[in-house]
Amino acid sequence: MITELTLVNFKAFRRITLPLGPLTLLTGLNSSGKSSVLQALAMIRQSYDAGELRGIGQYPESVDGFLLNSELVQLGTAQDVLHEDFARARELEELIGRPTPPYVACLIKQEGTLYGWGATYDSSQPDQDMMAVWMPPETAPIAYNPFQYLHADRITPAVTYPRSHHIAIARGFLGVRGEHTVNYLRHHAEDLVDAPPLWHPRAISPQLLDLANAWMQELCPGVNLQASAIEGTDYVRLSYGFGGTAGISATRRRRPTNVGFGLTYALPVVIACLTARPDSLILLENPEAHLHPRGQSRLAALLSATAATGAQLVVETHSDHVLNGVRLAVKQERLRPERAVVHYFRGNGAGTEVVSPRIDKDGMIEQWPEGFFDEWESSLDQLLD
Repeated sequence: MITELTLVNFKAFRRITLPLGPLTLLTGLNSSGKSSVLQALAMIRQSYDAGELRGIGQYPESVDGFLLNSELVQLGTAQDVLHEDFARARELEELIGRPTPPYVACLIKQEGTLYGWGATYDSSQPDQDMMAVWMPPETAPIAYNPFQYLHADRITPAVTYPRSHHIAIARGFLGVRGEHTVNYLRHHAEDLVDAPPLWHPRAISPQLLDLANAWMQELCPGVNLQASAIEGTDYVRLSYGFGGTAGISATRRRRPTNVGFGLTYALPVVIACLTARPDSLILLENPEAHLHPRGQSRLAALLSATAATGAQLVVETHSDHVLNGVRLAVKQERLRPERAVVHYFRGNGAGTEVVSPRIDKDGMIEQWPEGFFDEWESSLDQLLD
């Protein structure tokens, strides 16, 4: 598990150190730096995946470096990544007696070991999409542990979805938009989920499809899923049935285009959680999108259950219902309070300030920062004034 992340001169941050837990919620105003945290972790992973942090890159002249644009994130150019008010390496400058180039650094503490990458910004080539890294560390576990990253822009209801054996089956990757989720579910429908915290009391078995049905019914009572291949094509089909406690009495099935956005949008999140392993890292953007408040709270219960299995989730959210769902999981002793970490990002006039309110064993917030999910109280005060 990654217990700490430090970013230097990376996008929104001149320097920041964030403790991370099994379940970390990143909250705060738009454009306050929350996404930068997820993107930094994804950038490290995609650089490893492409061989750019192991000296075996795709180009003959390749050196170890950060790959800024690939499957997981598209960060633009080195100039886009470098913090505009970048910090210099003062101690190094004093040691060598001359200015040093601007740099971007990422450090993670994972499984008790500190791994750090420092990349030089070449002002003569500001439009490069690679940043050379000096003295890369030994391969960090983030390079090979099971990994999922789901963007806020996830799959929408469609008639068909891609059928890629390499991505969904060989790699076990759902896609950053969750576009390979349906094919993954089709192939692994009967796999047993060997993680009791993820078992749902209304699931008819611990098989993946049955658990997916049970958790999806928390979002829409009576719904059930069916994923099937379209023979002779490179596509798969998803359909929904409705009816009965477990959905088994439904006979007329509906295509996703005839069902609301929320179910299809949430499906990749549900599958990512149910298939997580104890050493998995899952990055989620806005899992609450298109869900009713009750569904948001119940999805938070699934996130908490996933963290209780030993997997690690870093979640960007704007939902107080997600926060309250995690608080309830702590109060109900489904997740220990120290395993839930909350960071609130806010501007302080000179950059981004991060406040980290703690959740106690009763699910209460020990210190409620100003602006932290207090809009309901603020609006109520104005209505009563």
